[in-house]
Amino acid sequence: MKKSLEELNAIRDKIKGQVEIRRESSDSAASAAGADKKYQVLVCGGTGCTSSGSAKIIERLNEEIEKNGISDKVQVIKTGCFGLCALGPIMIVYPEGAFYSMVKEEEIPEIVREHLVGGHVDTKYLYKETVTDEGIKSLNETNFYKKQHRVALRNCGVINPENIDEYIGTDGYQALAKVITEMKPEDVIQTILDSGLRGRGGGGFPTGMKWKLARNIVPNADQKYVCCNADEGDPGAFMDRSVLEGDPHVVLEAMAIAGYAIGANQGYIYVRAEYPIAIHRLEIAIGQAREYGILGKGIFGTNFDFDIELRLGAGAFVCGEETALMTSIEGNRGEPRPRPPFPAEKGLYGKPTILNNVETYANVPRIILNGAEWFSAMGTEKSKGTKVFALGGKINNTGLVEVPMGTTLREVVEEIGGGIPHGKKFKAAQTGGPSGGCIPAEHFDIPIDYDNLIAIGSMMGSGGLIVMDEDNCMVDIAKFFLEFTVDESCGKCTPCRVGTKRLLEILDKITRGQGTLEDIDKMEELCYYIKANSLCGLGQTAPNPVLSTLKFFRDEYVAHVVDKRCPAGVCKKLLSFEIDPDKCKGCTACARVCPAGAIEGSVKTPHVINKDKCLKCGACIEKCKFGAISKK
Repeated sequence: MKKSLEELNAIRDKIKGQVEIRRESSDSAASAAGADKKYQVLVCGGTGCTSSGSAKIIERLNEEIEKNGISDKVQVIKTGCFGLCALGPIMIVYPEGAFYSMVKEEEIPEIVREHLVGGHVDTKYLYKETVTDEGIKSLNETNFYKKQHRVALRNCGVINPENIDEYIGTDGYQALAKVITEMKPEDVIQTILDSGLRGRGGGGFPTGMKWKLARNIVPNADQKYVCCNADEGDPGAFMDRSVLEGDPHVVLEAMAIAGYAIGANQGYIYVRAEYPIAIHRLEIAIGQAREYGILGKGIFGTNFDFDIELRLGAGAFVCGEETALMTSIEGNRGEPRPRPPFPAEKGLYGKPTILNNVETYANVPRIILNGAEWFSAMGTEKSKGTKVFALGGKINNTGLVEVPMGTTLREVVEEIGGGIPHGKKFKAAQTGGPSGGCIPAEHFDIPIDYDNLIAIGSMMGSGGLIVMDEDNCMVDIAKFFLEFTVDESCGKCTPCRVGTKRLLEILDKITRGQGTLEDIDKMEELCYYIKANSLCGLGQTAPNPVLSTLKFFRDEYVAHVVDKRCPAGVCKKLLSFEIDPDKCKGCTACARVCPAGAIEGSVKTPHVINKDKCLKCGACIEKCKFGAISKK
């Protein structure tokens, strides 16, 4: 049923209190709840926790709650991602804010009995860092969270993303109401300009400038469009997916605000089909917003009309490029178009169009409600606000983090990420995915923002941050990303289609020990040619992983070429496995796991490896208890 603004405000006032308790996670929140408190049990329903069994946790919770007769006192809520993906399934009980991690189905009866029935937090299953001698530490005080500042992710892990009322309870759709009832379109655009918000999809173009161009360049256009890039194709990136799964309404609200600002009445969200949970929640959110009259005709009783439709992508990386994405929405093969004209003048269906990614939109409602100065006070001079990163690779705390621009790489890796496992040394971090570059240890203290990363040959990208340790081969890393871009090239332009293939051939030659010093020089020259002549951003940035590793790790390339050696022991063609006869006990464990039968020797006598048969798989090293086998 269509809701008036007054009715939405009534929903907000009713829901806001119980939602805000979930942000406290402290003893004070428990006290504020009173003696007749009602427990709220939040269970992560994001892709990561779903894959580790959170749906069964929810099912078992409901069974035990009903069995113990406390259904009237406990509310189980499925949320989006909490961020600490390495600890899933995750469950948080409010008002205490008790953080249960790696929850197992068989633990649920005891947790329900002790905590929800008995009123005593079951510390045995809590995240260890939250348990102190003084009591339970707030989740916001843990190393993973205390340096974060959540703006784009503020509702993820806090609200039920499939319930519009809970979004409204967080001041949801108040920004849209403010915009269309109190502000002129030009004022909205100026607010976004003054905030300093830049596109979070990779290029970092000022968001307000993009909106201003779309409004003014063809002012009398009969149709304009607002598009959202939710394609997110970078390996290891899951920022946008998590926002869509945990807070889909924030994107709908921001797109409607953008539509009002530029004079558009139709929006499209282009989301990859491999994101089934995100798609499902977007469909629910759009349906709910239409039912409440927040999407459709005459929004909030005004003459402003705006609606949104989904378009599913088939997983083509090139469709992250704006013109290729729009071509795909139109029903054609996703290939980029020459620019100019830019989409602000001639975009989707030849009409003025703006395209921003999910994270960019997720900042917009808070900027409208809190003001441009609030947002611009965060971050650095030229990079305002916060940035969401998908933290992965050789890191203890794999997950989703949001930090103010200017936070150093060291802080993200060592303090928030918990450092590198097994005492290994930090070697490099890859930012920007296949379009980015590697940041070496010498720049470990670099403040992360758009300009600093570009200055050292990397880029922000959409927010993937892959950490590497001393066991990673940087030549192999460059080869991995180049293999990806070769596969994902649409083939429309020769520099990208052919140039990246030639680059990959040279890299492959080097990792097989067949390269020459001339190959390194030829490869570097080819990189600059591809960057200068490719049609779109995919081709123009494809050489970045090669160029950045050449810049900071050229010695590894030289070792592969001159010494025929991989210093990290990764490139198989350059490896040699050997057994130290002084350490070998003749236990035969290595011989029994060798898939090629390459290890010879009798019981209690030193074994040897037949190098002609050896597959260099490493199974023998993993099995040997005496450290007798090494790779060189």
